[in-house]
Amino acid sequence: QVQLVESGGGLVQPGGSLRLSCLGSGISISRSNMAWYRQAPGKQRELVAFIFIGGSTTTTADSVKGRFTISRDNAKNTVYLQMNDLKPDDTAVYYCKREWPGTSWGQGTQVTVSS
Repeated sequence: QVQLVESGGGLVQPGGSLRLSCLGSGISISRSNMAWYRQAPGKQRELVAFIFIGGSTTTTADSVKGRFTISRDNAKNTVYLQMNDLKPDDTAVYYCKREWPGTSWGQGTQVTVSS
């Protein structure tokens, strides 16, 4: 059974940092294309960052470029999203997703950026 479990969300002040983790079970993170999405209240879910198999190629949305970094630790079967210089507009539920092979979603973790 495939399961993705996110953690690391919380309340942070503007300009602060958080690192989200996505632990996979029932799958091999190292042999999967993985992504982070987010969904703010009243908005559509949007792609934030993507990492290809091998980890050498990543993409990030223009809105977070230069602030967010996606990475993976194959030994821990975990994907990370390092978020720096957080802004109130980054407030959302963040989801981990396995993009290939097959698709699976995590349950999400809340990130709130507020003073």
